[in-house]
Amino acid sequence: MATILVLHGPNLNLLGSREPEIYGTDNLEDINQRLTALSVDGRHHLLALQSNAEYELVERIHDASREGVNIILFNPAAFTHTSVALRDALLAVAIPFIEVHLSNVHGREPFRQHSYFADIAIGTISGFGAMSYELALNAALDHLNQNK
Repeated sequence: MATILVLHGPNLNLLGSREPEIYGTDNLEDINQRLTALSVDGRHHLLALQSNAEYELVERIHDASREGVNIILFNPAAFTHTSVALRDALLAVAIPFIEVHLSNVHGREPFRQHSYFADIAIGTISGFGAMSYELALNAALDHLNQNK
């Protein structure tokens, strides 16, 4: 049994109402419920946190190391393009993670096309709306199975 941590960055608490033409109509609770159900089906434990505060995400990453989290699914949202602190936290704990985005960041504004995380993630999934999280969870479980 693995422990999976899902981290949602700033403004993702507004999913469902925030720019639905870009981010879809699923809200964060729906996404977390689907991920939890998929994790339970696979006999894994899923933890989730959304924060608009960078320091809370950094502290949660630090805590994940002490808690024995096996893998992280991380949608850094706007912090994707700005946060060296989150990058450093992920490097410090050395927990494998998958970068997740609802929209296709490579088809958007130029400033959204740079990620501080892509080069240290085991992979990046973007552009599939809420299904991006489910695809990331499947990839995470596959990664864990291959690296037992």
